Amino acid sequence: MPRLVLGPLLRHVGQDDATVWVKTDRPCTVEVRAAEPVPGCSCEAQRTFELEGHHFALVHITGLPAGRDTPYEVVLDGERVWPPPAHDWDWPASCIRPLTGSGRLRICFGSCRVAYPQEPPWTLPKDQDPRGREHDALSALAHEMRSAGGEQWPQLLLLLGDQVYADEVPPRTAEWIAARRDTSVPPGEEVADFQEYCRLYEDSWSEPSVRWLLSTVPTAMIFDDHDIHDDWNTSDAWVREMRGQGWWDARIVGGFMSYWVFQHLGNLARPVRDEDPTYRAVLTAQGDAGPIVRDFAFRADREIAGARWSYWRQVGGTRLVMMDSRAGRVLTPGGRRMVDDEEWADIEAWSEGEFDHLLLGTSLPVALFRGLQRLEEASEAVCDGSRGRLLARAGERVRQALDLEHWAAFGASRDALEGLLERVSSGRHGSRPGSIVLLSGDVHHAYLLRARFGAERGDARAPVYQAVCSPFRNALDGRERRAVRIAISRAGSTAGAAPARRASAPPERVRWERVGEGPWFDNQIATLLLDGPDAAIALDRAVGPPEGPPGLERITQLGLT
Repeated sequence: MPRLVLGPLLRHVGQDDATVWVKTDRPCTVEVRAAEPVPGCSCEAQRTFELEGHHFALVHITGLPAGRDTPYEVVLDGERVWPPPAHDWDWPASCIRPLTGSGRLRICFGSCRVAYPQEPPWTLPKDQDPRGREHDALSALAHEMRSAGGEQWPQLLLLLGDQVYADEVPPRTAEWIAARRDTSVPPGEEVADFQEYCRLYEDSWSEPSVRWLLSTVPTAMIFDDHDIHDDWNTSDAWVREMRGQGWWDARIVGGFMSYWVFQHLGNLARPVRDEDPTYRAVLTAQGDAGPIVRDFAFRADREIAGARWSYWRQVGGTRLVMMDSRAGRVLTPGGRRMVDDEEWADIEAWSEGEFDHLLLGTSLPVALFRGLQRLEEASEAVCDGSRGRLLARAGERVRQALDLEHWAAFGASRDALEGLLERVSSGRHGSRPGSIVLLSGDVHHAYLLRARFGAERGDARAPVYQAVCSPFRNALDGRERRAVRIAISRAGSTAGAAPARRASAPPERVRWERVGEGPWFDNQIATLLLDGPDAAIALDRAVGPPEGPPGLERITQLGLT
């Protein structure tokens, strides 16, 4: 009998349909059924496809009642395998709730999650034990959902990068890797290839509370550096150095292969997914389709236009545009871009229309606190030669050491995005929405900034915010928190702005002002609360005794008006 190795994951959900992702231990036929008869509900059974010994399926179910919970089950070769037997599983039924075209929305978001065990010493603070990562905010959300009514459940969970840490693997994965190969040679205990990535994803998404959460709340994902390697694609010099490492090709190919099948495919609506040439080739392959995806993954790394990772979703009356800010970078000094011109044209097109709110998801913050923002602008100018070749080489070392590679360090793309924000907010790029919110993670703290454009007049412009939430689980220690507070202080802002003046960095076009008391640290999760044209944001941190279970504690709630 086939076994469900990982999943089900509830991925793209529309107004009457949904995609459910699964991984099995052998070839089989997968069905997703309503647990009780639902008139008009149907599922097209899907045969798994194989990638180098691993078996996957994305199953499409239609005819679901909008706005209502439909408990579902997963069937492999005619045998029900999900939900597990009651004596093995004490979580509620996994449900699908299709979106309605309007009404209230709760959208949770955040980033950065290491999958360490949910027990001491891993649930302790880093200051008490170096292995400590405190409680997992995703697990805390699952426990809160179990005790709350379904009306309080989020309609969407945005995972904004570092869903897995290829360079900081959990103990069980590390043990499995050590039994497989010699970890005394590079890349050591880090993930080396596709097989090890598969093991890492299974370890990361199998903890019961998180597994139930991902089976019940629709998810949209985008990767960041730790999904592949710390500082991935920081610069052209970084890429050349890494490609000189003997182990790198297997790592980057395995990273793209696993991202494509574990994360990317489920981001897409079925019509878009069915148009993906790699996916079509995989579905029609005889036997193992691994070579097809391996070739695609290699080209995705070597060719900027080799893959398209940005995408959009309609979430009720809200438009979500997820922007790749890591894999599609143009790294040529003097011509750096977060994405190439073709992908940027798509992002602009997806941002035009009539909707209640526009959400722009990107793993890296577009707006930082002012001192950090100006420092990154100075870094780009120096690395591009504004102060000569010698300082350009030194600037490259500083860029990598301090992670100066957010949107501010890709000035042309930052300017283009701020120009888009100005046009959308003023109603010159489609209808003016109720709000525009940039959603990001990465920086291991949370904060909220508001954009101020020149010549603003009363209510003639939709409000524009940058909302950052990180981490789900990888909280900074006390020393690291103090360093962040110093960097964003008035003194830090002054110090950061000085290099920008000396490096002839361009002047600021948009002012970003802090909203609320932030930054906030700890493991945390943010929630957008959308109701027609109204919007608010709430931030909750994971709390609880080291032995668990974790819960959520409200830190702040702020209106977005």
